[in-house]
Amino acid sequence: MRKEFYIALVVVCVLNVLFYFYWTIGLLSLFFFVPFFALGIRDIRQTRHAIKSNFPVFGHFRYLLESIRPEINQYFIESNTDGRPFSREQRSVVYQRAKKVLDTVPFGTQHDVYKQGYEFVTHSMYPKHVSEKDLRIMVGGEKCKQPYSLSLLNISAMSFGSLSTNAILSLNGGAKDGDFAHNTGEGGISPYHLEMGGDLIWQIGTGYFGCRTHDGVFDPELFKKNSRHPHVKMIEIKLSQGAKPGHGGILSGKKVTQEIANIRNVPLGKDVISPPGHSAFHDAAEMLTFIETLRELSGGKPVGIKLCLGHRREFEELVSLMAQKNSYPDFIAVDGAEGGTGAAPLEFSNYMGMPGIDALVIVVDTLKKFGVRDKVKVLATGKITTAFDIVKLLCIGADATYAARSMLLALGCIQALRCNNNKCPTGVATQDPNLVKGLHVPTKRERVKNFHGETLGTVAHIIGAMGFSRHQDLSRADLYKRIDENHIKTYHDLYPEPVVLKSSHGEEVRATNLKPETV
Repeated sequence: MRKEFYIALVVVCVLNVLFYFYWTIGLLSLFFFVPFFALGIRDIRQTRHAIKSNFPVFGHFRYLLESIRPEINQYFIESNTDGRPFSREQRSVVYQRAKKVLDTVPFGTQHDVYKQGYEFVTHSMYPKHVSEKDLRIMVGGEKCKQPYSLSLLNISAMSFGSLSTNAILSLNGGAKDGDFAHNTGEGGISPYHLEMGGDLIWQIGTGYFGCRTHDGVFDPELFKKNSRHPHVKMIEIKLSQGAKPGHGGILSGKKVTQEIANIRNVPLGKDVISPPGHSAFHDAAEMLTFIETLRELSGGKPVGIKLCLGHRREFEELVSLMAQKNSYPDFIAVDGAEGGTGAAPLEFSNYMGMPGIDALVIVVDTLKKFGVRDKVKVLATGKITTAFDIVKLLCIGADATYAARSMLLALGCIQALRCNNNKCPTGVATQDPNLVKGLHVPTKRERVKNFHGETLGTVAHIIGAMGFSRHQDLSRADLYKRIDENHIKTYHDLYPEPVVLKSSHGEEVRATNLKPETV
């Protein structure tokens, strides 16, 4: 198209010469043509984009359309049920419950109930009443001096820095109002986590933000000081996360303001990349010792681990050692490979780690196999947007759940997919002050509270409709999955209860004596 561009340039120049002699008002066209041709010449001379060079000016439309592709998909192409990572139906129910507006659907389900993979629960002829207030668990083993009453739905780990000031204030305010917990993410405890007074689960990652020395190693005294803050109710050691297991956290340098640099004790304006692994421990035995240390330093608060399940044998070795040493984390948070993040390498996000349901089954069954399931609470994540998502995880074996992206949707996130470039249009995942201003904290904290309360209220209704009085009575036998058009199976059929391993002396078999297993 370069040839056509040069021809047009010559024609316009000749026309304007004629305008000068015969029709001077025609020279006003230069206000349009000069910028047009200046941009075209610049496109031809640049060497970075072949499209712009070969199609001067018009090549920009390609990049414009590409930049709004997510919006085009959302608004004009995708159906109510096929959007990714969250469908319009999933987003809509979060928005509706957050705003406390009509959340019912007309004319029946849009899901194909005979499609392979369809999941459902069944109801009882004798439904029960379940109170939303009873949907809590107590976290903290026998060595824990300050156990915590945890809601069945809580805010999953998202750091200040990845999220904006107003997003953190809104999430924590919603947690305070709704009486549930807010995980800080590995970015440490910011003043905005404390301002609203909501309960915190302090996550400690491999960067030890909030409890590190200038060299980036764990600082026991600083941990002791921060962990004993009254708003900190639980401590979570992050081993890995679903969106980028084994990679370490990433915070774009564009988001590292002076404030974030001070909170995390990192350089201003440079990418913050946490190491893949912890320096405070290097194997299962050292990890259990580290957990005991943190519990003691914190004054006896619950201490657990978060992981995206990797090598199954490593986890079995850990659980076996727990039983042998009579030393346990108070909880294990299971993240799935489908988890979200502000930024992750495509290969890690798409192909690394075990999906959440498979991981949850393995974690629960391994704890049962070594006879320690009653010692450790299990928290699960998994793209939770509806009450059924929570009930499903409870049936499979979770004690409570985390939600991250649905909480962001409750804040007003529109799934613009710009979390990684500091240009989030709703002010949620950005440090741009002009964008952050648009997120109104009093309104959004109420919506976070509403989403939590409305969702758990529906959880209570579902459990009661199934004929149970308590969420603890749910089991895999109550959750069904369609295998093909003519067959359905319960999750109990798909994932039978494990056999507890015992030696001839009645002692549990060590995982190191087991043959390698396949998933």
